[in-house]
Amino acid sequence: MFAAAVAIDDPDDLPDGIDDSKNLSPERREELAAALRADEAVAVGVAEITTTRIDDPETDMNTLTVAAHGEAISRIVSGGERGIVDACDTSESRFARRVAAAVGPEITVEAEHGADETHAIVGAASIVAKVERDAHVARLAEQHGGVGSGYPSDPNTREFLREYVEAHGELPECARASWQTSKDALAAREQAGLDQF
Repeated sequence: MFAAAVAIDDPDDLPDGIDDSKNLSPERREELAAALRADEAVAVGVAEITTTRIDDPETDMNTLTVAAHGEAISRIVSGGERGIVDACDTSESRFARRVAAAVGPEITVEAEHGADETHAIVGAASIVAKVERDAHVARLAEQHGGVGSGYPSDPNTREFLREYVEAHGELPECARASWQTSKDALAAREQAGLDQF
């Protein structure tokens, strides 16, 4: 999981065409992310939540999402700033409080559903996070061959996991063991082993 934070003195100075990353082509996202990173007036912070952290039974995805936002914001703020995040919780105010607590008391955080579409600064952060995630998946593909999108619903990702488990007897380090997709791949190998016994 990746999260990003972007800061600029005047959001009107962001590149034209900023939008929620889901509304942009991969090529356009890469162009915009490169422009953001090249602009000295723009601060960019990125946080990665690894599969090990995701699979830790002592945590949950809501807590990790808050942590990702907090870590990304902490990389670019020094105190006294105000910011807005896309609310990843049914309660905007609760999500804002939790992210603010993760960053520190000197930061004021607002949260809004759909903020990546209505606030260019949040859209910019979503673009950077998506480009980082895509680059991560591309590196995994260089290492393992076709891994698909990396999402558990992707048939190519499911096939990669099935073939990897069949060949190695375990999940690759990049897979979330807590995914049902991963559990299914392990169960299928175990069943195949029993059938051959």
